[in-house]
Amino acid sequence: MLVLGLNTAFSTMEAALVRDGEILTDLREAMPRGQERRLPGLVAEILSTEHLTLADLDRIAVVTGPGSFTGLRIGVAYARGLALVTRAEAIGVTSLEAAIPPGFEGPALGCLQAQRRPPDQTWWVQGIAEGEGIAEVMEVSLADLTHMLTGFHAPVFMDGAEALGPLAKSLDLRPLLPSAITAALKASAFRPAKHPPTPVYARAPDATLPAPRG
Repeated sequence: MLVLGLNTAFSTMEAALVRDGEILTDLREAMPRGQERRLPGLVAEILSTEHLTLADLDRIAVVTGPGSFTGLRIGVAYARGLALVTRAEAIGVTSLEAAIPPGFEGPALGCLQAQRRPPDQTWWVQGIAEGEGIAEVMEVSLADLTHMLTGFHAPVFMDGAEALGPLAKSLDLRPLLPSAITAALKASAFRPAKHPPTPVYARAPDATLPAPRG
């Protein structure tokens, strides 16, 4: 199975090719803006390095977030469009799932920093088992996260762990690094119905549509 992995959820845009669990190649570019213009070219480049075409793809794995609102929309829309054109299956992989190394066994917690400035720091968290999310992504405050992690024994994949203070020393902390490679590796085993290519917006919209007039 040939899988194209895409990650546009952050300031570095990534693409990766994986065939039957083997990493063929990957490309990444620091690009906080203009991803919608560059993404098709990046995909064309990564395919050409392996002498492949879009028609060779079996699945398209896309990191669905949380992350940059605009970046997520770009990546998901592009993955959906490719799926329609190529008839390859599009698989959504959350940012937390894409940060837990392939082959990791047992339960874990992914914690991706959202609001970074004290005193309003928050994290997006998701429970993971056997590399796959077992609960919806939710955003929690530092106080709630501290309470959640007190007495926690499973590995915690986290960025911004210094905010935990002394509690950090009692935890099995590991780096949190979402990647297109991990998304592609996991997508071959994920069930499409359970992992749709739908953006994960952990925070509710700031505005609501007006109610229809009677």
